[in-house]
Amino acid sequence: MAKTSASSLRGGLADLLNRVSYNHERVAIERHGKTVAVLVPAEDAALLDELEDRLDLEAARAALKERGNIAWSDLKAKLKLG
Repeated sequence: MAKTSASSLRGGLADLLNRVSYNHERVAIERHGKTVAVLVPAEDAALLDELEDRLDLEAARAALKERGNIAWSDLKAKLKLG
């Protein structure tokens, strides 16, 4: 993975975006020697979102198994939603 400093990012952003977009590179952005963010291709970000959604769904299914179903009216009352 390529690295760049936050301060040098300003002047080279267009070049970095081209590298990320067209060459599918990932670029770590560092501040004081620590990685604070990463530029990734849009496809990688979409994949990450999909993985997060799958993990959320698995967690929700596990919670339902553990706690069972709850009626919408009971949930509304419990959360004082009216």
